[in-house]
Amino acid sequence: MKLTKYVYILPLTAALSLTGLLLSGFSASCAGPETEPSPTYSCIEVPKSISFCGIDIDLTRYDRRERMDRELMAFTYMHSTSLQIIKRANRYFPIIEPILKEQGVPDDFKYLMVIESNVNPLARSGAGAAGLWQFMSGTARDFDLEVNHHVDERYDVEKSTVAACKYLKQAYRKFGNWETVAASYNAGQGRISQQQDRQYVDNALDLYLVEETSRYVYRILAAKMLLTNPKQFGFYLRSSDLYPPIPYRTIKVTEDIDDLARFAKGQGINFSLLKSMNPWLRGTSLPNHSGKEYLIRIPDQTEMHYNPRVTLPHNPAWVVE
Repeated sequence: MKLTKYVYILPLTAALSLTGLLLSGFSASCAGPETEPSPTYSCIEVPKSISFCGIDIDLTRYDRRERMDRELMAFTYMHSTSLQIIKRANRYFPIIEPILKEQGVPDDFKYLMVIESNVNPLARSGAGAAGLWQFMSGTARDFDLEVNHHVDERYDVEKSTVAACKYLKQAYRKFGNWETVAASYNAGQGRISQQQDRQYVDNALDLYLVEETSRYVYRILAAKMLLTNPKQFGFYLRSSDLYPPIPYRTIKVTEDIDDLARFAKGQGINFSLLKSMNPWLRGTSLPNHSGKEYLIRIPDQTEMHYNPRVTLPHNPAWVVE
């Protein structure tokens, strides 16, 4: 079952990125130190191997090396997207990492989330996949997420991460290795199993697949390299450039809310902020005939402003200070 439609770099986007590179040089930063070199062209060296979920993946075979090289170049020259990924990761990795650990899923799967949504919880594909983990509505319901006109838990960071973990663990029980699990998130478990039987191989990295899926795991590995060491890609940020977590209080709701804008005003905020903190609220009201408990987040009035707040980096490697 395919979870998401894959869209990555359009030819026009690539052309614009390359044009910008030629005009302004390689290094892309919010605060690049003057001592850093700014060559007009550079390539990230493809490592001989890279660890994924505790397994070293050999990248010396020509097909694997060239696929990895392609994804590293994409992250290097897609400047604005790569910078946004690093900024957003500072807000969402601290939420996602403990859930992966609690659910028994390798931490490296946060990089799968990165390439699915560019760490944008409001992401929605042309095919209708939504949220950080890009669930289709039917798959989301299969993994216990509520999806309707008023509530869409694909946009709930914590609940969608738990659902993704359920899918990943189910796939691991089927395939027995995490690389193939990752590929199945893109292509679906049925398609991967079918191709394994037809091609007589166990690991998805050895399968001949459509381009979208054949690139998928290498994009995850490239995202890991980007977020492990952005400086080798030419990205330099200050702590204050990163998006900080927003402190909030939680209200438990078990009854209907007829007017969410009025509800927000009663909490001292506006409708826009309510939706920003609770993107799973999809309408202007919250019917609740079953008495289900919903947790609504209200941002802290004094802590939602950037100044004079100092943002701490989730990963010190992300900043230049």
